[in-house]
Amino acid sequence: MAALPSLLSALLLHHFLLVVVEGSSSWCVVRTDASYQALKAALDYACWAGADCTPIQSNGLCFLPNTIQAHASYAFNSFYQRKGMSPDSCYFSGTANIARTDPSYGSCVYPGSLSAAGGAIPTPTPPTKPYSFTPPATTTTTTPTIITGLAPPLPTDTDNSRASIGFMDVAVLLPAASVFVILFSF
Repeated sequence: MAALPSLLSALLLHHFLLVVVEGSSSWCVVRTDASYQALKAALDYACWAGADCTPIQSNGLCFLPNTIQAHASYAFNSFYQRKGMSPDSCYFSGTANIARTDPSYGSCVYPGSLSAAGGAIPTPTPPTKPYSFTPPATTTTTTPTIITGLAPPLPTDTDNSRASIGFMDVAVLLPAASVFVILFSF
């Protein structure tokens, strides 16, 4: 009968470690102070580089509101999720940041994981027709400018010793903690 409480405590610890080690979801969204020109360039880049921009097309579930901020947020997040939530994949020339609150609304669901985003981005190839944001009709026109440097600066540190620490946390620490609880709960 003593084995039941120890098994239960082992399972609870296992679940707790999964939640803590895995962390919570995050989303990549536009910064509120980003300019129209910078968002336009970054949106075009994200859609070209592998983000799933189908939902922000005119017949997509995330087309409305038809604003550069809404469309860019969806595309940035799709790109970020498909890059495995790597912090440097949510840069877009400083027009984006990582949020802990799900930005989904109505029937527009922002993916919160690599699998929900459709998997990893393959090597980019130029699309046959690049995505182009069409703003709502206005009385003023602007001349678009090209913004370069959409990726964050490359790190100068070439030490890759911690490159797979996240994998090690789950693959090594979780089973070790489970064994520890089972051994010392008797």
